[in-house]
Amino acid sequence: ESKLVQLRKRFEHASSAEYPEPDYQTLLRFLRARDFSIDKATAMLQESLQWRKEHRIDDILGEYKTPAVVEKYFPGGWHHHDKDGRPLYILRLGTMDVKGLLKSVGEDELLKLTLHICEEGLKLMKEATKLFGKPVWNWCLLVDLDGLSMRHLWRPGVKALLRIIETVEKNYPETMGRVLIVRAPRVFPVLWTIVSTFIDENTRSKFLFFGGPDCMHAEDGIEQYIDTDKIPSFLGGSCNPSIPTVVEAIPAKLYTRCFLSACHCTLIHEGGLVPKHLYKSESIEEPNGTIQAHDHHGLYKAVDLKPGQLFELLICNTDPKSVLTWDFEVLKNDTLFAVYHTEKEIEQSGTDDFSSVFDGPDFKEGTNYKKIEQSVKCRPKEGVQGSHEMASTGTYVLQWMCPPSCDGPAQLMYFHEILSSANYKGSMTSLQSGFSSNSLQSR
Repeated sequence: ESKLVQLRKRFEHASSAEYPEPDYQTLLRFLRARDFSIDKATAMLQESLQWRKEHRIDDILGEYKTPAVVEKYFPGGWHHHDKDGRPLYILRLGTMDVKGLLKSVGEDELLKLTLHICEEGLKLMKEATKLFGKPVWNWCLLVDLDGLSMRHLWRPGVKALLRIIETVEKNYPETMGRVLIVRAPRVFPVLWTIVSTFIDENTRSKFLFFGGPDCMHAEDGIEQYIDTDKIPSFLGGSCNPSIPTVVEAIPAKLYTRCFLSACHCTLIHEGGLVPKHLYKSESIEEPNGTIQAHDHHGLYKAVDLKPGQLFELLICNTDPKSVLTWDFEVLKNDTLFAVYHTEKEIEQSGTDDFSSVFDGPDFKEGTNYKKIEQSVKCRPKEGVQGSHEMASTGTYVLQWMCPPSCDGPAQLMYFHEILSSANYKGSMTSLQSGFSSNSLQSR
């Protein structure tokens, strides 16, 4: 409370011509975001207030006009509230045509849409505070990933998402109370490893993942967080907030009807592919088709392999049911990829670049080690993303090999990460690994 009062005094004498004096909720959010450091919170808030002035954010609720393409094809909207009284926003990301929306309205317009949603969230939190007679500091996000595929990993789409995350993190800190990720498919861990790096650690701790189809009734399901009669019908609940994709004449205001309208559901479009005749730009493509387009913070490493040479990554797992995820792209010549598992201790000493850790006399495939992902042949400019639930402890081995028949060395860029089992709820079967060659062709 003392820090809050001190921070308030720093902004009391700010010129009203510069920016409006922030309210206590805003001050507290920025204090929390900077661990109650007054100097750091002051700097962060000053930058945000200046940003709001430059981009006229205070006028966005009254001036923003939803583009027709967004009205018809953006699958998101406000929907009642969770059990803690937080406004609930539902996003059906799995049915979103990321490429179609980007090419139709552009990255700037999608960012503006996100900022409009965030401003609505701030308004709804204040209304919820009055409605429930208690402080409601943040809102809840439910993301349905049913239908998510490699097309959602389109490089410019990931780039736009990271820009949106960065902007929201800077200017709307501590507004996210809980994020429910439901019906997560096998490709989700790859997307998560890419974007989670850019999400504040405190925000990441608010994510809960539900991999199975029955995210409602499963043990520790979403019924813990949302009343049953508020859970959408497409997740097994009795509330029907969706409208068919063929409906085109619904006014935009109906998509964001305030949850305070008693028992009415917000209408949330089901998404679908944006017709190409609505595209305004055909120039948003992957630079040279390479993975550098989202090689943020040096996540990816490069490897050169001579014909017949192997490259193996050894992952020692001590967290049963954690998820091993990978993303790599072959830049030059063919490459073979496979994943192995063993519970036997591995000694790497004595191996050379053309031998596997399993080539010793103590290893026999099918007896004390096994191939858990069958070999896949990747050609130049092809990418592979996949994940595997590590059901047991032991050593998991990611193996790449340049076939001996190649006429020159192979080159690839790779990234892998282990996702802890702690935040995953329900069934993990839909997160089992899978390959998607030609992922860069998923236009």
